[in-house]
Formats: sequence, C-alpha cells, structure tokens
Amino acid sequence: MIQVQREDIELLAPAGDWDCMRAAAANGADAVFFGVEKFNARARANNFRMDELPEIMAFLHSYGMKGFLTFNILVFENELEDAKQLIEACIEAGVDAVIVQDLGLVKMIREISPDFPIHGSTQMTITSPEAVEFTKPFDLERVVLGRENNLKQIKTIGEQAKLPMEVFVHGALCVSYSGQCLTSEMWGGRSANRGECAQACRLPYDLMIDGVQKPMGDVAYLLSPKDLAAIELVPELIEAGVTSFKIEGRLKSPEYVANVVSKYRKAIDRYFAGDRSAPAKEEVRELQQSFSRGFTPGFLKGTNNKQLVEGTFPKSRGVYLGRVERILRDAVVCRLDAPLKRGDGIVFDAGDPTKKEEGGRVYDLRRQGVKVEGEVQENTVIEIVPGRNDVNLQKVHVGDRIWKTSDPALDKRLRQTFETEKPYRVFPLHVRAEGRAGEPLRTLWTDLQKGTTVEVCSELPLEEAKKRPLDEEILREQLGRLGGTLFQLETLELGLEGELIVPIRELNRIRREAAEQLAGERPKPPVYVHHHKIDVLADAAGPKQVSGRVPELTALCRTLEQVEAAVKTNVSMIYADFEFIKQFPAAVETARRAGKRIALATPRIHMPGENGYHNNILKLKPDAILVRNTGALYFYMRARAENPAAAFPELIGDFSLNAANHKTVNLFTEAGCSRVTPSYDLNVQQMMDLLEHSDTSKLEVVIHQHLPMFHTEHCVYCTFLSEGTDYTNCGRPCEEHNVSLQDRIGMSHPVRVDEGCRNTVYNAIEQSGAEYLRTFMDLGVHSLRVEFLEETAEKVEEVISLYTDAIAGRISGTQVWRSLKAINQLGVTRGQLVK
Repeated sequence: MIQVQREDIELLAPAGDWDCMRAAAANGADAVFFGVEKFNARARANNFRMDELPEIMAFLHSYGMKGFLTFNILVFENELEDAKQLIEACIEAGVDAVIVQDLGLVKMIREISPDFPIHGSTQMTITSPEAVEFTKPFDLERVVLGRENNLKQIKTIGEQAKLPMEVFVHGALCVSYSGQCLTSEMWGGRSANRGECAQACRLPYDLMIDGVQKPMGDVAYLLSPKDLAAIELVPELIEAGVTSFKIEGRLKSPEYVANVVSKYRKAIDRYFAGDRSAPAKEEVRELQQSFSRGFTPGFLKGTNNKQLVEGTFPKSRGVYLGRVERILRDAVVCRLDAPLKRGDGIVFDAGDPTKKEEGGRVYDLRRQGVKVEGEVQENTVIEIVPGRNDVNLQKVHVGDRIWKTSDPALDKRLRQTFETEKPYRVFPLHVRAEGRAGEPLRTLWTDLQKGTTVEVCSELPLEEAKKRPLDEEILREQLGRLGGTLFQLETLELGLEGELIVPIRELNRIRREAAEQLAGERPKPPVYVHHHKIDVLADAAGPKQVSGRVPELTALCRTLEQVEAAVKTNVSMIYADFEFIKQFPAAVETARRAGKRIALATPRIHMPGENGYHNNILKLKPDAILVRNTGALYFYMRARAENPAAAFPELIGDFSLNAANHKTVNLFTEAGCSRVTPSYDLNVQQMMDLLEHSDTSKLEVVIHQHLPMFHTEHCVYCTFLSEGTDYTNCGRPCEEHNVSLQDRIGMSHPVRVDEGCRNTVYNAIEQSGAEYLRTFMDLGVHSLRVEFLEETAEKVEEVISLYTDAIAGRISGTQVWRSLKAINQLGVTRGQLVK
C-alpha cells in the first residue's frame, strides 16, 4: 500500500468573494473554488468578474494555493461562444482547473487545450467506477463524487478507477442527487443545473399515504436534510483514498470559511501527526455556531434515513442550549447544554419555524437572581435575561428549545485571522552564501515550497575582515530579517573562503532584492497548450433537409397495465420503467406478443456493485435500453465491445444525461447511443437552438410527462412509514402504499421508488409540449415520446390517440392541449418549455 503523505491531501475551500478568499488563505486551505459572473452553480453568490481572474490567480499562487473555477452548469447552444471565451480567459490567467458539469463543454475544452485541467463536477452524478471510466478519454484530472457515496464505495471507486477523488466533507446537503434535480426548473423556471436553485427541498410538505394525510406533529420539512459534517471521519476518508476534502459554502460568510477551514486543517494535520483522536467538543460547537441545521455524516457511513432528515426546521439553528424550564418576569430558566455569555444571540424554538420566532441578544445572566460575569459553562442552571425589546416572554413556553444563533466573540476571533496586514502564511527559504576576497558576495535563495531559486550578488566586493568576520550568526541575523514578506529563513549554507566582510547595508539590500524577486516568481501562472482558432460550431449539423417523414411516437409506461394498453396503439416502441425489475419479463412478453419493440429503462443512478441489474436487462434481450447515467452507459459500451458479433440492444440516452447543446449530443452518439433525449432544462427556444445544430434523426423529444423533480437516495417511505433506517430493515412499505408530498398550495406530488430504493418525486400536474409539436417536426425530429406515471389503461390509450392525431395533422397541438386540460382533474402545464 502506498503511504499517503500530508502534501497528497488537499483541503478545498469555497470563496464567494475576496474576504472568503482571504479567510481560506489565512486558515490553511490548499485550494479554493470560486465562480465568475456567468456559468456557475451559485448564481446568487457575489461571484467574481472574469477580468479579475489574473488577480485572483496571482493572489492564490503567491500563497502556494490552487484556484479552481466552477463551470458546473449546463451550457445552452447559444452560450457556447461565451463559454469558449471564459475557458480561454482561464487558460491565459493560469487557473489550475475548471470544475465542469456539461460533457459537451468538456469536449470543447479538449478542442481548445489538450492539457488544461478539468475536474468532473458532482453535478456529473459520478457515483461508480464505470462512471469514472466513461470520463477517461477526456483526461479529467479528478472527479467530484456524488454526496451519496459511502466510505466503502469511495474506496472501491478509487481502487478500480484509479483517478483522484474529491469528496464533500462539510456544508449543506442537497436531498436530490446533484445534476438530477428539476424542481426549481419546474416550479419557478430557476434551474438547479443553471445555478439558480430555489431550495424547494427546504419547504414544508404534508405526507399523504394512499391519498390520506398522515398527522406528523412538528415534522413538516420532509425533504430538508441536516448539514454534512465529516470532521470525525477525516482518518477514514484519507484511508479510503480521498485526495481532496471539499467544503461547501460559496454563499456563506468569510467567518464561516475561516471557521470550517481551520477546523479541518487541524483535523488533517492531526492525522498526519499520528493522532486519530476525534475533534474536541468545543471545536464541533464552533462549527455548529457558524452554520448548522443539525449535523450528520450524510451517506458516508451508509444510508440512515432517520439520521439524515429530522424534519422539524429547515434553516441554520446554531448551538443547542437546552429547554426553557421556567419563565420569570424578565428571564427564562434553563440548564445549559453549552456555554453562554452576554451578547450572544439566542432564539426560542416552539416547534413551528413557519411562524415568527422570539429571539435576540442575551442582556444578562443570573444565578438565583445574582448577576454572573463572564461565560457560564454547560450543566449550569442559569437565568437568561434577553434584551428588553428583543423578546416577548409571553410568547415563550416551558419546554421550548433554545438555540445560540450567534457568538460575536467567536466571529471577532475568526475575522482577526484574515483582517490583518501581515502575510497569511510564510514559506521556508534555503540560502547559500559564497565568495572570496576581492569578489562579490554571491547568494542563492531557494523557495523550498515552490522550488524556484534566485541569485543576488553584492555590489561591493568582499574584503578581508579586520574585526568581526561574516559568520553564520551574522548572516542568519541579517538575511533572516524577512518580517512582512512571504518568507522565513529556514536553512543557511556557507561557502566563504577566509574571514571576510561586506557592509551590513549590502546584506540588507541583498535580502530585500531576493525577497522581492522570489515574491515575483510565486504568482507566475502555469502555461497550457492553447489552440486559439476553434470554431464552436465546426461539429454542428448542417441545414436541415426535412424529409416530410412522419415522426414515430414512443410511450414510456410505469405499470404492466399501461404496457398492455400501449401495445394496442400504433406507438413504435414501448419503454418499461418499473419500480421492480421482477416485472420486466412480463412487459417484454406482452410487447413481443403484440409485435412491438420494447426498451427497458435503467435506474437514474449507478452505484458500485449494481451491475447485476444491467446483466439482468441484457438477459431479457430487449430491443433497446433507455440509459440514464454514464456508469450504465459505460457498462453497456464495454459489454458490446467484448462481444461485437452478438446482436445487441439499441442504446438510447435519456434526459438525465443532461444534453443541452449539440456537443453533448455528439459525445453521446459517438459513445454508442443511437438516440439522445435532450435535457429537461431547455425551454422551447433553447430546444430549437439545439435541434438546429444537431442531427435530429438522433434525438428523441419528450412531449408529455409528469416531470421527475427530485431524485434522491433519501427514502421518504423508510423515514416516515417504518421504524427502520434503510432497505435492510424498513419492511418495504413501498410495496404496500403509495406516498405523495402535498405542497403549500395543496398539490400532491407522487413519490415512487426504484430498484435501488431511491425515490423520485414527480410533479403533480402533467406537462405537455403539444403546442410545439409542429415546430419540432419542422426541425426534423424523428421520434417523440409520451410518458405515463399513474394513468389507467383507458387514459393511456386516450393520450396516445391525441398525440397520434396531432402528429398525423388531423388535429392541432392546441386542440391536444385543450383536450388534455379537459380530461385531467388537475389540469396540464407547459412546464419549463415556456420559461
């Protein structure tokens, strides 16, 4: 086993602005990730400007840090030229890597530069060794794994795929798989794949079981996970092969960055000093103080649905102080669970965070009516006197939880780390001084961290010493006066012949010049190969020659009853997308009996050890496979390559591959997909742009569906309908009941389970693109798909008939829309197409 060194591990910090960048540098980060105005997954962050890139990289490189630009969103067709300009600016500025979601963008970057470093974003949904292997032809430097991977899986991926792995260790958790959330897109036209997440997972929902609301007490935030905190797992993560420890938080404060970075820096250094002890209680409390919805190890220790989501509040609480035991005229009595002092912020939690909560500053602390000075420690029964105008004690109840929401003293201490004139860190130097009488003193200064050496000589020659000659003590004293610079003298080597002397002012000049030269070397950017004249549309499809061919209609069914209905219609192919794989043989047999082509759908996610599912699909010999992730796609590509003579199912890439531009479409068709389904992030104009630049014979557009919004490892069935914690002990309530989540306006969104016990939350209302049918047909689309969820056999036949008539020109798209609206109890939506 290769011994991991301290320098092999990177601590990666978020930087939403310059103060956060400085906080990261001052507290021990090895690298930062940041975004500029466009093209990053934190559109709400302050972000930097593209013209600041040289300044940012000079700052980071001066401190021996790396800077990674977040380009972790989908890129639409009309944005490719702007994307190219940003990549070129990154190359020129010496950005150390870009973090990319869009595989089409990866393709374009490789056209521009064969060696510019690319990191695969967690938005790529890379969760298996096969998904890593899929990226290998594009020479990614590392991948950011999905937050759903546990330690065992991380180790497996590292050992099999042999590519450096970056893993989130602290901060907010998305309940949905990154890159697979369409909720903001559906409800507000604000796509999470475009950095505009509206955090629908943090909203309250009612739990509906078989159509009946289940009383849940104060549990309302059914999709709001606690915050990730893996500080106690640092040793296990290092030993699992994680090379980059990533902290979430580009929307957070510089104090948060300083706090979290310093704690993880200490934990990593502790491990390499041979100390595997857990962080002190006070360290964990300070982490909670900066931001915490309650801490969880997420999925790193394995799935524990009960631990992941508590459901009682969706926002940061801070540190738990205890419960109200008595209410006095001007104070409350509490036995403290954590230290408290005057000036700290508190909030009283009555169990309903949707209502205004009482809170403010601590004005005084008393013990049995006597004022207490200083900080009061835990386990003390204390009277907390809030600010007179802050809290209405008549609205506070015995039993309310009390949280410490802010600690001004901690914030001040954290700010002092980066609000300073001193350099944030200094680097060791090796100096060699040599010479003989009559010649200049020659000094060689080596920056041991960067490896650069500069030479500075005295302007005056060395003379024989009459009194005190130059020796190690004098030279160390004079050349080591490096305060205020980025350097400190570590080792001094002498090569002086005889007893020599040179004026002290010369030694001072040499020191200043050497420090200046070395400081000038540190910010120099790396140099990458850069092909300047790249046409982003060179690989786009030419003008369309529309043949007049009538597009084929396909139907995706989620029950056997729906398959049995669909085979009676004139659809050209049926997709079976069932919760349980044991139902697939019946679907294949039904289609075969009717002489219909059938495709079987893979799950959205591919984890280590899940290839048995795909082997089972191959054994059933479907006509096609609807492939929903790059891990599964690589599995089938390899299976086909291993047996090239055998008949093999057609591979069709689904929406979840996130094809939003022609380069991504081309990448997947070159990988072996006969057809690709465009991303659901496209509105109608963006879809038209994609169709105009793509080979439309290789595209299948979904024109009717319940949009799949959240796709999550968190099982709502297990969490709220079972005493268990995961699929091994939950009793599988999903086989007995249908669950939906009812939002604030009364819409019930169905929750369905897949073979891997992952949940998909579907939008309550069907979405139809019927009004755009003629546009898609005019652009040469050969295949259109309708998708069903809970529809009866009768409804399946009715919907297919409507779209068949529209495609044939017997009725208009608008007539389809009106008919759907008439037959649907909840109506119908145009969804993201019109955003």
